[in-house]
This record gives sequence, C-alpha cells and structure tokens, in this order.
Amino acid sequence: MKNKKRELSLDQREELLKTLQARFEKNRNRHPGIEWDEIQAKLEANAEKLWSLNEMERTDGEPDVVRFDHSAGEYLFYDCSVESPKGRRSVCYDLEGLESRKEHRPENTAVDMAAAMGIELLTEEQYRELQKLGSFDAKTSSWVRTPPNIRKLGGALFCDRRYDTVFVYHNGAESYYAARGFRGLLRV
Repeated sequence: MKNKKRELSLDQREELLKTLQARFEKNRNRHPGIEWDEIQAKLEANAEKLWSLNEMERTDGEPDVVRFDHSAGEYLFYDCSVESPKGRRSVCYDLEGLESRKEHRPENTAVDMAAAMGIELLTEEQYRELQKLGSFDAKTSSWVRTPPNIRKLGGALFCDRRYDTVFVYHNGAESYYAARGFRGLLRV
C-alpha cells in the first residue's frame, strides 16, 4: 500500500499472473465455464487492477475469480484464503470507529485498507456466496460492508462460519480482534 504509482514491475506482473493462473486452475469449481485467457487479457490491459490484486495477494487474501457478472461485463475476484487474510487482521471497521477509541488503537481500519488497496469489502450477500464455494473463516471472522442505518448507530457487521453455518454478528465499529480481518472484492 506504500506504492503510490499503483503499478507493478514487469517481473512482479508476470509472477502475479502465474500465481493467479495456478490458483485459478487448481480451483476450477469456483468458476465453471470461465476461461483464464479472457481474464488475463483484461488484467494485462489494466495495470491498476493488477496492482490491487497484488495487494490482495501481498496481504494473504489469495484472490481468485468467483464469477462473471454478465450485466457489468466484469470478472469478480474475492479473497479466497481459508481464514481471514493475515495481513488485514486486528483492524476496527472504519475511521470513525478508530477515532472513537480512547486507547489501544489499532493501526488501521478495514474500510481504509480496502480503499487504499483499490478493493471493496464484501457485503453479507457476497460473503454468503463465497461460503457456497468452500469453508472459510472457521477460526477467524471478517468485517463485511455494513448498511448505513446500522453504522449510523455505531455498529458494524462481521461474519464467520461455525458449525457448518454462516453467522452474521454485530459489534461496535471501534472493536478489533487478532482473529478478525476483512475480505475484499475486485471487479475486473
């Protein structure tokens, strides 16, 4: 996130594309009917999207394609790491939550990190969609995009998977835990 240019070197691009293609091939069940060549062409034409995917990868999100949005003509990459990405844990929900803490402030927020990475937080619906592709967050939890009416009252939502069920919970937006991070989405 320190890279102001939002560009990768040629070597970084090639390494990232290899990693993404290997993950894509290994997890075909996540994207039936989608071909890698089409995705790679879109990525190679958009350096900033590659940079964002690299940020997802760098923070241990293991991004992968989960579907093609026909109406928007976009491939959707979600963080598919088994647990909430290690490089994005111990953060409160947003800046307002962070600033409301009087002591023991975390270094960052989920909303600010996502924005700096050029990605979106998953919604509850998207989180549930991801859980249909496997078992995620069995030991961790992930902040999800919180509706304004809940956020206005000081709350924020997070999800996890326990007992083979997806749960949605609430917490104060200022709270943070070592096992709670966030999962992101990138549209390409």
